[in-house]
Amino acid sequence: MYPLKFTPILKQTIWGGDKINQLKQISNGLPSVGESWEISAVEGAESVVANGSYKGYTLPRLIKLMKDELVGADNYARFGNKFPLLVKFIDAHDDLSVQVHPDDNLAMQRHHSLGKTEMWYVLKADEDAKLIAGFSRKIDVKQYREMVADGSFTDALLSYQVKEGDVYYIPAGRVHCIGKGTMVVEVQETSDVTYRIFDFNRKDKDGHTRTLHVAQAADAIDFDDIAGEAKIDYQLVDNEPIELISSPKFTTSVYHLTGAIECDYTDLDSFVILVCTVGSCQIQDGETEETIRAGESVLLAASTKEIKLVSSGEATLLEVYT
Repeated sequence: MYPLKFTPILKQTIWGGDKINQLKQISNGLPSVGESWEISAVEGAESVVANGSYKGYTLPRLIKLMKDELVGADNYARFGNKFPLLVKFIDAHDDLSVQVHPDDNLAMQRHHSLGKTEMWYVLKADEDAKLIAGFSRKIDVKQYREMVADGSFTDALLSYQVKEGDVYYIPAGRVHCIGKGTMVVEVQETSDVTYRIFDFNRKDKDGHTRTLHVAQAADAIDFDDIAGEAKIDYQLVDNEPIELISSPKFTTSVYHLTGAIECDYTDLDSFVILVCTVGSCQIQDGETEETIRAGESVLLAASTKEIKLVSSGEATLLEVYT
């Protein structure tokens, strides 16, 4: 199985901008693009293969065809024909809503869905860009409801100044908000369940406010999340994988390439997703070669055992697997 590319699913949002079009070098693109769903099996938004002999196949169709050869034996036993991860680019031209995601148990009870644990890798950040992740002080459910009602809820939340290359971990239950001027790669469980708590009282072009889920969110919030552990510290090393996050949901590493390196997946029982954030490189597996450029993502089947990544200049990639 060759490295699979997919047609990006571009989504216009009330807070979107033009950085995704710029990253992907899309001329005359849609305005206000807030998200590009790179690899998705969310119902109604299934990724379609854009290259090679499987061009035109949806991701769910590929899984049904290839089963564990595509996703790995353990993943196929756990998830069947459902792909477990969703990868996006997000451009916050304006603040996103303050929100929280339910865990797997609550999401399954309410929505027959996985929950949403996620991470962010900051691609670009304006000088004053910030984000919110977790509480700055202890509050209880009663205070939560009162503060949401009087508009002071953000006073109890922890804010971070962000810069390019920052990494943040957002487990289900952690209140969060991507702030204006921030562009990220988001890796998450395959779920589209979001509980909006506060949306800065804004209205859409038709004068309507977006639906809030204050009561539902109360059951999903981790009110003990006050340790300030959202930001992940790491040091890049040229031509070596640097692990950023290892969780039960996914593992993510970053590569800074200045030449060629070999990746051995012989002992890995999982697909691998590569996301290029800077530069470009070639993915060679002995039989095929595929170029991945900034703003592109590829899926390597679990049957892929060894690849070589070759960059003639400098390139940065994220590597994700379950």
